[in-house]
Amino acid sequence: MREPRGFGPVLILASLLPAAYAVYGLTSDILHGTRILTSNPIKGGEHFLGQWTLRFLIFTLLVTPLRQILKWNWLAKHRRTLGLFAFAYGVMHWLVYILLDIQLDLQEMVTDVIKRPYILIGSLGLLLMLPLAITSTKKMIARLGGRRWNQLHKLVYGAAVAGGVHFWMSVKADISGPLTYAVIFAALFAYRIWKSRSLGLTRNESAL
Repeated sequence: MREPRGFGPVLILASLLPAAYAVYGLTSDILHGTRILTSNPIKGGEHFLGQWTLRFLIFTLLVTPLRQILKWNWLAKHRRTLGLFAFAYGVMHWLVYILLDIQLDLQEMVTDVIKRPYILIGSLGLLLMLPLAITSTKKMIARLGGRRWNQLHKLVYGAAVAGGVHFWMSVKADISGPLTYAVIFAALFAYRIWKSRSLGLTRNESAL
């Protein structure tokens, strides 16, 4: 299957839509008292952007299985785009917390982290994505070399785990959402482990 015409621009436009919705919802709810993002728009905006961070991490990790199973090799060049959007949504999630929720109050942030350690875990996940975003350009790939670049970008697994744990710990009652993400991430990780082992067995058999 060849890449559908115009897939790249459509992907970028579609990826921007949740951010546009969040900005619109926050602006309307705060300034005009609407309830687009629930009755607590700041918390609603945080959760909305946080979940889209996890979704883009899933989309990013889904590229490899789709390439290998469906032979959609053209998807590979869009993996960096999806990864960058995962980082961008993570930054927006963090900015809503810092700027609107605690309003740059350092003391409140320290108190919040002590009471809610999942904030620290989520911040760790975002930090793990930072080097991935910095090294996403073709120039950085060439500078690092393919092997080192691939090794570095395995940090995405740590970011996914931290993000999933952050979401799980932040939920007080209904864990169906975090559980769904956990199952999807587990399936994506399991596929990679199975594929790696099957390739290793194939190499050993070939050597014999």
